[in-house]
Amino acid sequence: MKTKDYKKSHLSWGGMVSFFLLISFVMQVAILAYDYICQRTDDTGLIALLILILIFILSAFCTLCDFLRRKIMIDRPVRKILDTTEKISHGDFTVRIDIEHGYEKYTEFDYISENLNRMASELGKSEIMKNDFISGVSHELKTPLAVIGNYASALGDPTLDEESRARYSSVLVNASKRLSDLVTNILKLNKLENQQLKPEMTKINLSDMLAEAILVFEGKIEEKDIQLDLDLGEVFIFSSLSLLELVWNNLLSNAFKFTPEGGKVTLTLETTKEHAIVNGADTGCGMSPEVGAHIFEKFYRSKSSCLTPGTGLGLTIAHKVVMLHQGTINVTSEVGKGTSFIITLPK
Repeated sequence: MKTKDYKKSHLSWGGMVSFFLLISFVMQVAILAYDYICQRTDDTGLIALLILILIFILSAFCTLCDFLRRKIMIDRPVRKILDTTEKISHGDFTVRIDIEHGYEKYTEFDYISENLNRMASELGKSEIMKNDFISGVSHELKTPLAVIGNYASALGDPTLDEESRARYSSVLVNASKRLSDLVTNILKLNKLENQQLKPEMTKINLSDMLAEAILVFEGKIEEKDIQLDLDLGEVFIFSSLSLLELVWNNLLSNAFKFTPEGGKVTLTLETTKEHAIVNGADTGCGMSPEVGAHIFEKFYRSKSSCLTPGTGLGLTIAHKVVMLHQGTINVTSEVGKGTSFIITLPK
């Protein structure tokens, strides 16, 4: 519910009617009192004195009514709001304000309280996401750093034979590459989330782009004897070349990584009047619906995917890029049968 939906007439008319009734009551009392005094005496001085006393009494009564009104209707909700904002400013995002009125009788303070409750809830979610992100980064950094530290120490052993030295050096190179990829992906993701990476639209031959992306994995295809089935019709789109490369690199990397030896990877490119549709499928290990619901989350990796190296950020970046292009990315998968991604991009 938005504040603009609030019917301002509710509070305005209520306040106006209350004020009107109070003034009418005071004036009626003053008129009756004046009439009563005039009937009892003709002394103008006494009449003026009594009227002055009456004015003081009625003024005190109005002041008391206004004090009670402010205490109940203004000071109390304002104090609740101030206490809540103070707690939020100190990092307590669990605090909530109890709203006393029903929705039909909401005041401005009720709407402010509801907005504060919503803000605290969103800040709490952001805090959890930040903590999870820091935890994920720390966890992902520990493994390659530990490998680098251990193998670097082992390389210092003067009795180490050349074969072991070469093997340890290879492990160090792989660990440092994984560390570099992780840092690079974190920086890319941060720029995407803060909208610092904006697509520079150019005319792209999408079929050529996909073919070039596959060539990067030519060694992996030959090594695992993967059958590659391509159907890339010529499609031109206006898009960002550098950002789309992130999408194809991450999706194809996963397809070839999880497809077993002798497996099959299929990539098709179709077009409609307004969209280009890329469908990539593999015959890898697949995943359950529970896992599929989380694959675009930062650092999320299923138990099966943890058996292969990765940063857990590739699909998150791919999803961000597709959303930035106002496209869609959908996944269907079945355990033991493979995974299929469908990416739709506006032309």
